[in-house]
Amino acid sequence: MVAVICSLAIAMLHQSNVIQAEDPNSVARAAEVLGNGGVVAIPTETVYGLAAAVDNPASLNKVFSVKGRPTTHPLISHLSSIEQLHGWANEVSSDAELVAGSCWPGPLSILLNKSERLPYLVTGNRETAVFQIPAHQFARHLIDALQVPLAAPSANRFGRVSPTTAQHVLDDLGSDVDLIIDGGSCTIGVESTIVDFTCDPPQLLRRGGIPREDIELILGKSLVGQRGESRASGMLQSHYSPACQVIIANDLAHAEKLLAQQQSMGNRARIVQFSDDLPIYASTLYSQMRQADFEGFHSLVAIRPPETGLGQAILDRLLKASAPRF
Repeated sequence: MVAVICSLAIAMLHQSNVIQAEDPNSVARAAEVLGNGGVVAIPTETVYGLAAAVDNPASLNKVFSVKGRPTTHPLISHLSSIEQLHGWANEVSSDAELVAGSCWPGPLSILLNKSERLPYLVTGNRETAVFQIPAHQFARHLIDALQVPLAAPSANRFGRVSPTTAQHVLDDLGSDVDLIIDGGSCTIGVESTIVDFTCDPPQLLRRGGIPREDIELILGKSLVGQRGESRASGMLQSHYSPACQVIIANDLAHAEKLLAQQQSMGNRARIVQFSDDLPIYASTLYSQMRQADFEGFHSLVAIRPPETGLGQAILDRLLKASAPRF
């Protein structure tokens, strides 16, 4: 196994479309690719994103085609500063300003009414748009170099497990991506929290890297739960799915029972390594799903996390991964 991993790492280093984020030419190369209508996989603190400049239709269309993502699914626009928000969104509420000022840069995305400047191709033909300021410095440096936001959904085939390393992107998308920026492993490992600020009280659309209770503490009021049509990333019932079956257990004893059942049916199965340290559980979950697929497992048994803090986002991803496939 070690030899296989080393061989993969060496192969990746020799890929012409992979460059280290620390390379002094990385931002310039990425900006050139995007300017020529290409797409670039970039590291963020949550997952790797497949980036296109929001003002370049060729790049945006390539994001949809590479991912196999319907154009009706809106993309998150990534900014480098909170000042940029007012140029691309209308009617930024005081609640949105308060939460963004407290959580950015970081794994929070906010849904607002879009400005005329933002193309409908980014918003899925909606009048609303989702914005985020990533914590990863490379992403912000690239946005500054382009002077426009980056539309960047996760850098994987639509509906599948999000990538948390450059190798994951290479495994999924290969040469379909013009350039992959290797910024190491994502520190959070699950996508951003999305909150809709076009309504009052604000509505939680997706659980993610910032827990619901932290946002409610900042606001001084409760968020309402998701309702209405899908209007942001990650709102589909089935999503973040590995090829293997995902089964959720209540605790370790239940997981061992489910594992034995799967093995008795002749299925290769394993239990996801569970940690009481929820940030560790979150940051390793997608890697474990991908590794199970790589090793040809049929089933993966995951232990239900407590529904507090990051546990809410972990459980959301497990429920979507275990749902019937679309």
